[in-house]
Amino acid sequence: MSLLGIDVGTTGCKAVAFNEKGLILASAYREYPLHSPQPGWAELDGNRVWADVKACIQKVASETKADPITALAVSCQGEAVSYVDERGEIIHNALVSFDNRTEPYVPQWEERFGRTHIFEVTGQPLAALYTALKLQWMHENRPEVMKRTKHLLGFEDLVMYRLGMEPTTDYTLAARTLLFDVPNKAWREEFLEFAGIDPALMPTLKPSGTWLGTVPDAIAAELGLPKGVKVVTGGHDQPCQMLGSGVTEPNVAAYGIGTVECIGPAFAEFIINDVMLNNNICVYHHTCPGLFISLVYNFTGGCLFRWYRDTFGQDELRRAKESGRDVYDILTEEASDQPSKLLVLPHFTTTGVPHFDTRSKGVILGLRLDTTKGEITRAILEGITMEMRMCVELLKQAGGEVTVLRATGGGAKSPYWLQIKADIMGIPIAVPAVSEAGCLGCAILAGSATGVYTSIREAAQQLARIEKTFVPQPEFHRLYTERFENYKEMYPRLKDLFHKMPE
Repeated sequence: MSLLGIDVGTTGCKAVAFNEKGLILASAYREYPLHSPQPGWAELDGNRVWADVKACIQKVASETKADPITALAVSCQGEAVSYVDERGEIIHNALVSFDNRTEPYVPQWEERFGRTHIFEVTGQPLAALYTALKLQWMHENRPEVMKRTKHLLGFEDLVMYRLGMEPTTDYTLAARTLLFDVPNKAWREEFLEFAGIDPALMPTLKPSGTWLGTVPDAIAAELGLPKGVKVVTGGHDQPCQMLGSGVTEPNVAAYGIGTVECIGPAFAEFIINDVMLNNNICVYHHTCPGLFISLVYNFTGGCLFRWYRDTFGQDELRRAKESGRDVYDILTEEASDQPSKLLVLPHFTTTGVPHFDTRSKGVILGLRLDTTKGEITRAILEGITMEMRMCVELLKQAGGEVTVLRATGGGAKSPYWLQIKADIMGIPIAVPAVSEAGCLGCAILAGSATGVYTSIREAAQQLARIEKTFVPQPEFHRLYTERFENYKEMYPRLKDLFHKMPE
């Protein structure tokens, strides 16, 4: 038997099957494009996403016939929802997190409810990225779509719906909408009304790790799944990654190194204070029962290294294709082995914590005629991590000190980058044996709900084995700490100029 974890990200999806000991049996990955109908807009075609998810499921199912899949759960990006009509058809693209068309609605919400009230109810500091504001934009600008909409489904919800389940979401994904009352575990009607949304469009709420039903035989046959596969609620991608990396106690945090960079610590309680509110730091349910989590993140994470690869790494791409090697391995092998003298502000798209500035810009500061490509490569990776160090310091001020980081996601496969991160952070970075922590978190939820494991917490502690730990190098950490002081000045000094520049 095996357990299937499915992750639906912003630029790609994956499916991974695990045996009950947490070992990977099969996996599949597909990329899909983001669409930008206008500058600053970013959308995903839900039909394309489902087609790629379906292909991943089919591939993994075909490779696990000796250990057939018995249960599955789904993790996904937050904020984005698909608009589904009464026939079950998707009728509009999903607006992803960093789509900035919703910025004008922020002052409206602040005037109507106040930032403090919104934060106390939802655990989310008011910002343009949340689903509520996207739905308000759709209500006012695409009324014909909203009139035809029967269900509003996040990508976890959409996959479960396509697998034959009733429209359902879990608490962690619901929290990313700005429409969910975290203390009371219910949709907040006053917020739905203000966004112009009929509560009947919203999916049913369930905790992560709830068994919803079994995949109908006809759908199972189409996907190549065995009969009787159980569908279990998963969660927002970050708390699923946290679970799969073994974050089941306070002061331990997952470090998701993917398209978006995200650090997620666990809290013992629903912490609400001014430091968190003023710095746009959220708090909501963990996928591990009895805990809450926070997230600090920057939307320009691994996608910046990908942009750098595609824009300046043509030679490395050619060599990777010829040799069959990973292009990122080639780039990092030829990067500098010393801390860069450059500073990179990784604001190449809408920023995350603490600024949430849709008009900031990326910067490479300190270029000279003798600057090498290897220095720039390293500086790109340093800049992403400098932004995250700033976030970790804010967490400490808020009462959520991080003492251990557990690396997850695609970037966790790079020893070069992980050592840079440990040196900049001054915190040990542990690497679980299974880098696909999000999918493993889903497998843990699926197995716990169907009797494979005794409990979610025990399963996570057992399966998230640490393979290696990167310890900060004192001399490099000292250098980075000095340069971090200059880094913190970049955005405040340049903010006004950014806002004068054309979009």
